[in-house]
Amino acid sequence: MQNVLVTGATGFVGHAMCRRMLTEDWNVHGTTRSMSQKALLPPDVESVEIRNIGPTTEWESALEGIDTVVHLAARVHLRADSATDPIAEYRLTNVSGTIHLARTAATKNVRRFIYLSSIKVNGEGKQTPYTADDRPGPSDPYGLSKFEAEQKLLDLAEKTDLEVVILRPPLVYGPGVKANFLQLIKMIDRGIPLPLANVQNHRSFIYLENLVDALMECIVNPAAAGQTFLLSDGVEISTPELIRKVSAALEKPSRLFSCPLVFLRYLGKITGKSRMVSRLLDSLTVNMSKIQLELNWHPPFTMDEGLQQTARWYRQAADKSG
Repeated sequence: MQNVLVTGATGFVGHAMCRRMLTEDWNVHGTTRSMSQKALLPPDVESVEIRNIGPTTEWESALEGIDTVVHLAARVHLRADSATDPIAEYRLTNVSGTIHLARTAATKNVRRFIYLSSIKVNGEGKQTPYTADDRPGPSDPYGLSKFEAEQKLLDLAEKTDLEVVILRPPLVYGPGVKANFLQLIKMIDRGIPLPLANVQNHRSFIYLENLVDALMECIVNPAAAGQTFLLSDGVEISTPELIRKVSAALEKPSRLFSCPLVFLRYLGKITGKSRMVSRLLDSLTVNMSKIQLELNWHPPFTMDEGLQQTARWYRQAADKSG
């Protein structure tokens, strides 16, 4: 039986991960920021209150008897009042907090440390698929902090018995998704015309349950130790194709029209949303052949299945909200 500590257990990926591990009858411990968040954990997950993840967090008691740490918690966004030195803010949690947890885990004889990184470590803007062997090129403070954490974890693994496994997913979608993907679903559901018909990019995505399945494989498969993997649903689609698929899952028409891409980029620039526009217009794909070859892992769900489940969740949530 596995004894697993999951950080970020109440989050989008963490909650799904805990539910999956419980189906295997594992002993699951999940971090929460306060006792009031305990109700957000799946039943039978033991709550571990960790107010903030940083270089001085007390982990000793939480790691007692733990075999594997699945580190999902991270600083992804910054508050407006903390953006004066963004890289320092990201490093505090994503680098110092991560390596402090891993060092403590090593001293507590934890066997394996699974680190959920990001495709942002590889960078953005490459026209061909990224591979696990590509030279990293993070282009923003968040991606840089995840890359620095990876390097420190691999260095720690060389000096201790801790087995480190790193996963770099692209955008994750599924029931409970938030941010830009949820906004896209809402616009499609409301029938808002989208000026993206002539976009000819290629994007990789990963369905939540596919990511969870890969994380499970990395916990139990001996061949995962010391490896860095890129993963996805195994398909590449354009933004217009994604909109059509989401529309079909919602049983709504896809209202696409053409607009000069240079105008969309200009609009993104003057509104301060250049990064969001770039995600809609530019390509970002991954080659996941390494995890397929090394672990014989293949995504158990298709993108269409994942989008169907996401649409079902969205409709149910919309019905409950009135």
